[in-house]
Amino acid sequence: MSDVGLTPYLIVAAVLFVCGIVCMATKRNAIGVLMGVELVLNGANLNLIAFSRYGQLGFDGQAIAMFVIVLAAAEAAVALAIVLNFYNNHLTVDVDQARQLNS
Repeated sequence: MSDVGLTPYLIVAAVLFVCGIVCMATKRNAIGVLMGVELVLNGANLNLIAFSRYGQLGFDGQAIAMFVIVLAAAEAAVALAIVLNFYNNHLTVDVDQARQLNS
């Protein structure tokens, strides 16, 4: 069994992170933006786990990744509640419609 080095994990994490950023920047749908946030958090978690596995961190990366997963779940629940409330009031989840609420 060959041991995979740190570099492939970092490449996959970077791809996840960039895909999340692109998704957040290009999607007009609030659900799509939330999916982009989740991709960014998963990329960060993969970095934490990889650095922890290869001894590059002075702390436990798995514990911090678990904390990030719990925070992401709470963020998704609150954001989904906001999106559902916005949909009930405006019959759309278009992010541009939400920008018009500033005034």
